[in-house]
Amino acid sequence: MTTLVTGIGELATLDDSLDGADHDEGLGLLHDAAVVVDDADEVLWVGPASAAPAADRRRDVGGRAVIPAFVDSHTHLVFAGDRSREFAARMTGTAYDGGGISTTVAATREASDEELRVLLRERVDEMRRQGSNVIEVKSGYGLTVDGEERALRLAREVTDEVTFLGGHVVPVEFASRRDEFVDLVTGPMLGAAREHARWIDVFCEPHSAHAFTGEEARTILEAGRAAGLGLRVHGNQLGPGPGVRLAVELAAASVDHCTHLTVADVDALAAASETTVATLLPGVEFSTRSPYPDARALVDAGVTVALATDCNPGTCYSSSMPFVIALAVREMGLTPAQALRAATVGAAASLRRSDIGVIRVGAQPGLTTLDAPSHLHLAYRPGVPLARLLDLSAPPLLDSREPPT
Repeated sequence: MTTLVTGIGELATLDDSLDGADHDEGLGLLHDAAVVVDDADEVLWVGPASAAPAADRRRDVGGRAVIPAFVDSHTHLVFAGDRSREFAARMTGTAYDGGGISTTVAATREASDEELRVLLRERVDEMRRQGSNVIEVKSGYGLTVDGEERALRLAREVTDEVTFLGGHVVPVEFASRRDEFVDLVTGPMLGAAREHARWIDVFCEPHSAHAFTGEEARTILEAGRAAGLGLRVHGNQLGPGPGVRLAVELAAASVDHCTHLTVADVDALAAASETTVATLLPGVEFSTRSPYPDARALVDAGVTVALATDCNPGTCYSSSMPFVIALAVREMGLTPAQALRAATVGAAASLRRSDIGVIRVGAQPGLTTLDAPSHLHLAYRPGVPLARLLDLSAPPLLDSREPPT
């Protein structure tokens, strides 16, 4: 089944090569545009509505703006429990050090498979209602062989972008036996994970007694690479540290957080812009009262930047990519166009994919509509539910609606 999506007031393709588009700031903008998609497989045609080919059916979006569906490349969605009291404590001055993760580990271990499955699907549905399509999901709240295998197996039911995060924190039962836990992560746990995961990640943070040192992180990442998994790193969240440069050295696809960067870190990321993406998570800074990284300085230095929610129960329980974009513009210095690029093609690059986060022939048919005339409204109207993933199987949008002005 093919669908002609028409009535598009502004189409941000994010395709730098599209003929006839406005390529200012790399958005590949078209006005009065249309897109033809094969509903299940790919984009078939992009261009002005006046030249659109025929299709099996037609969807008129009533003058709305259309953008590529957001790519949320860093989430922790397989968990049970609640840490709202921890959030409230931070708002009154308690510092975050990673220790609260153990609370979620305990609750997740107690939950049944079906309880976790329902919670996971509810969170994914919530993200898609806000315009996200491809979502990366990490484990990390089981921290036993069976617990991590279960989380990865459940995550695989909703996404192909599954990340093994056995190296999240050292669980309390191994607090005095860190070496044994690293051995567990790189041995039996990794053996159980490799069937389900595409990636391996580690929380490299010497400023937290709960996370992993640079050498421990290296051991975990090298074991994952030997097992055929791609590399990701939690780095430089709580203070300057080895995470960024370790990620660059090992050619990790992404190093995430990057809250505290030295000049050498920025230089390393710029030199590795073709291989390692700096994924920024401004919802975490918002939720922990931490300083925001200077995203504009990273872009100006030539670093490839992505944005993601880091949706998790402790440091950012938000599933909203539009909220992340608004924060990136308001607090991290990105222009609205740069933030949109980071939330789409930048995040896709962090997953080493070119078939998502862009509207071009051959790409996946993920389209997000905005109840607004322009992508600028994502940052201009923070907190307003403007974005939604276009469900081609659902009844048409309000075809008779006057175009937004």
